Amino acid sequence: MGGVCSRKRSQLVDEGDGSPTSTRLSKTSSLKWLLLALPRSSSDVSRKGQANGPGRCPSLMELCVARVCKDIDKYSSFAMLPRDLSQQIFSELVGSNCLTEELLECFRDCALQDICLGEYPGVKDAWMEVVASQRQSLLSVDISCSEVTDTGIALLRDCSNIQSLACNYCDQISEDGLEILSGLSNLTSLSLKRSNAVTAEGMRALANLINMVNLDLEGCLNIHGGLVHLKDLTKLESLNMRYCNNIADSDIKYISGLSKLRQLNLEGCPVTAACLEAISGLTSLILLSLNRCGIYDEGCENFKGLKNLKNLDLGFSNITDACLVHLKELNNLESLNLDSCKIGGEGLSHLKGLVLLQSLVLSDTEVGTNGLRHLSGLRNLQSLNISFTLITDDSMKKIATLTWLKSINLDNRQITDIGLAALTGLSGLTHLDLFGARITDYGTNCLRFFKNLQSLEICGGSITDAGVKNIKDLKALTFLNLSQNINLTDKTLELISGLTALVSLNVSNSRVSNAGLKHLKDLQNLRSLSLDSSRVTAAEMKKLQATTLPNLISVRPE
Repeated sequence: MGGVCSRKRSQLVDEGDGSPTSTRLSKTSSLKWLLLALPRSSSDVSRKGQANGPGRCPSLMELCVARVCKDIDKYSSFAMLPRDLSQQIFSELVGSNCLTEELLECFRDCALQDICLGEYPGVKDAWMEVVASQRQSLLSVDISCSEVTDTGIALLRDCSNIQSLACNYCDQISEDGLEILSGLSNLTSLSLKRSNAVTAEGMRALANLINMVNLDLEGCLNIHGGLVHLKDLTKLESLNMRYCNNIADSDIKYISGLSKLRQLNLEGCPVTAACLEAISGLTSLILLSLNRCGIYDEGCENFKGLKNLKNLDLGFSNITDACLVHLKELNNLESLNLDSCKIGGEGLSHLKGLVLLQSLVLSDTEVGTNGLRHLSGLRNLQSLNISFTLITDDSMKKIATLTWLKSINLDNRQITDIGLAALTGLSGLTHLDLFGARITDYGTNCLRFFKNLQSLEICGGSITDAGVKNIKDLKALTFLNLSQNINLTDKTLELISGLTALVSLNVSNSRVSNAGLKHLKDLQNLRSLSLDSSRVTAAEMKKLQATTLPNLISVRPE
């Protein structure tokens, strides 16, 4: 695929990368997103209540929280307040990015139950003194992306009722800190993404957490030999080892006895036929991700026993149609991802019996027009991705029979106005991706049949302002991507100014200028606006964000 399609494909692959080399980038990006969020005024508390309908009167609790947040500098302690009130005040300050170390002191000994400071700037050991002062009341803590060290973690010793703890990307917590957590025997959920403390030796501390239900070890690179310490966590239902790419067959055997395991994510891990054999005993699994695990057809016969599976991700694997033979008895399957696998159209015949299937991803496979006929009986299918396949305009006649579809990805240079016209009977569509399709202004006339669209991408480069006239009445749109259409002008922004439900808008690589920004003033729900490679300057974008569209979080150019 050339041109625009190639660009889109690379984006799809990169977005799900999550490789260990991007640890700091991921952490930094998350903080940047948070810091861009403008502080809300306390009056937003009452406005949130009005979201349920015009004229809704805010509750007494909402009014109290709003008033306290407005006069926050007048208070030195909330310890005498009812816990539910102090909890909401705390959560409001965090959500509005207004909590400081000084204000945090007001919450000492407040018996808070939930302290969510994940990705919040400035969190360090000194903050943990106030966190730990909640003692037995504390049930949930998130200090992800913080500068907390072992010293701060040690303060949690007296909070023995904690059930959920997230320490993702906490670079300064070591094996000693992990050992401290071993005393929190009531923990049912623990998240340690990209943690340096999770080594084979450090995982000894996890052996004591016998009530653990959910464990997240994503991107922990030194756990080879440590999974033996999980074998007695018999209550474990969810285990995420995404991109733990140093594990081996000898590690997987220790989780094969976790009979209650319902969710297992091994994306990016080296999975062999022997691994698949070990996994075959996990008959309670309802979700299994083997994306980018490099599996081949050998060992796929072990899927047959996983009859409770609802979600199976085999994307970017080396499997062929021979593997699909072993999936035909997975009658509970609702979601199947075969992205970039080496399968063809005839292999889809093995999926005909999966009548509960709701989502099917066939992107970048050898599937063509003839293979689509095998989908005709899948009447629960709501989402279909056939981007970068061998489909053509003629293929759309087969798709048109799937009248129950709600979402379809047709990112393919072989699709034109003719193919889009064949789909006008799919009036229930809510998501339509025509990113690289060769749709012209004439073809946009077909869009009037899709009144329920919430998401639309048309980025093939042939749309002008005239084509946008056929988009302006799609009032349900919340996501609109018109990038790569170089002939779009300020008139486009004027035409879409009535799409007030828009949350995300992309008109990059166009002729839109600073003068056109005035047309966006009514798009008050807009949170993301991309105008890269246009005639809009970063200064004007910042001005728009500060004066006209206060809910904007992501702006480009920036």
